[in-house]
Amino acid sequence: MTLIVYNTLTRRQEPFEPIEPGKVKMYCCGVTVYDYCHLGHARSYIVWDTIRQYLQWRGYEVRYIQNFTDIDDKILNRAKETGSTMEAVANRFIDEYFEDIRRLNVKDADEYPRVTEHIPEIQQLIQDLQTKDFAYTVNGDVYYRVERFPTYGKLSGRKLEDMQAGASGRVDAEDTEGNKKQHPFDFALWKSAKPGEPAWDSPWGKGRPGWHIECSAMIRSRLGESIDIHGGGGDLIFPHHENEIAQSEAAMNQPLARYWTHNGMVMVDGQKMSKSLGNFITIRDLLDGKWSMHPQPVEPMAVRLFVLQAHYRKPLDFTDEAIATAENSWKTLKEGLLFDSQYGEQLGWQQDSPPLIPEIVERFQKSGDDDFNFPTGLAVLFELAKELRREGNILVHEGQTKIPSEELHRQWHTLVTLAQVLGLEAQAEEETSIIDGLSDAEIEALIEQRQEARKNKNFAESDRIRDDLKAQGITLIDSKEGTRWHRD
Repeated sequence: MTLIVYNTLTRRQEPFEPIEPGKVKMYCCGVTVYDYCHLGHARSYIVWDTIRQYLQWRGYEVRYIQNFTDIDDKILNRAKETGSTMEAVANRFIDEYFEDIRRLNVKDADEYPRVTEHIPEIQQLIQDLQTKDFAYTVNGDVYYRVERFPTYGKLSGRKLEDMQAGASGRVDAEDTEGNKKQHPFDFALWKSAKPGEPAWDSPWGKGRPGWHIECSAMIRSRLGESIDIHGGGGDLIFPHHENEIAQSEAAMNQPLARYWTHNGMVMVDGQKMSKSLGNFITIRDLLDGKWSMHPQPVEPMAVRLFVLQAHYRKPLDFTDEAIATAENSWKTLKEGLLFDSQYGEQLGWQQDSPPLIPEIVERFQKSGDDDFNFPTGLAVLFELAKELRREGNILVHEGQTKIPSEELHRQWHTLVTLAQVLGLEAQAEEETSIIDGLSDAEIEALIEQRQEARKNKNFAESDRIRDDLKAQGITLIDSKEGTRWHRD
């Protein structure tokens, strides 16, 4: 079977052929770290995490990079509001990002480059563009000369005369100062320093990078001049990704990416999610039961399942009913995934892993190879999970299953293996619980383990220890002075 991928650039599905056979260089635009992550972020990073894992399962060696934008007007504004610094705000919300996204079983990228770590590379790219006459300087600001790039607009399909600056809600301050620009759609590569803001020395005077140049420079620095897959949300097609193409391809004379892939937007009850509409939902509020439309905690795997039940390029509408349906669906899948822990011993299953069922694997791969059609692949998994559930009920009531034990073992192992490709994993409660009757010393030892996990940014382990203690009536209270605890 051939993997087929929809390419935003060509507006058609194409056979996937990486630059180097068997290897995939993949980049996804990361978050601007000034606030908690919302469900739009959840969808995007679940999608790209799953695509990455699917490619690995298909046998590709994947190098996946996701950046952090840690210098931006929004970060500076948050620092002013809180009496903090840009660095402190960025570091805090990078930590919060990992805490939230790991709860959704999103695996870490291979690297997380930060903009502030790549100032020399950014300046070099700007200088390369200046040398080729694609950039010009005005009073310490540097702009990209859009009219010099004849294919500008090829990704978004827009014509230069029809475009409007500030798409995707990102309007540079300079955009309001049109008298600085040679063309109204030219965009900032370097911004001259403003009083009280962080700035770096440069050939054009003190200043900081523009938004679009950051990803172009980080891609070249970490992955090279041309990559296989560039991913991101659909709202980034214009102007961000359009400008990335213009910058990188003007400087390097080759395609920035072979395949441009974009996930659809997140809606809430039919409206685009936004702070202005008051329907903005953070990942942690949904998981912790603080979303007014669904005021009960939602299992992280139910959220991941909900995201994957819609094709990644289609809009995704969060509603109370949709989340409740996803929770019920996860219960079904979870029962199948935990069939071994509940019935395996009774059925005489051994620890050795049985062979997968080729027909099931083929159907799953056929779905994934069709532009990462994970919803159809999930349907295959649900068939297995439902059959396992039926056989479990028969075993309970009749003492034996209708399907031979060996075949059920193969079904279960196939289900677990393919579900892991989608990042859907279940764990029996008894496997994660801490024994009852913990002494004070044992509790303190576990708290030390949790602190070490937090120090190493292993938030999944930190949360596991906290939740296991809570399940046994021990509440942890974190403060600046450390962690206190009490028995409920």
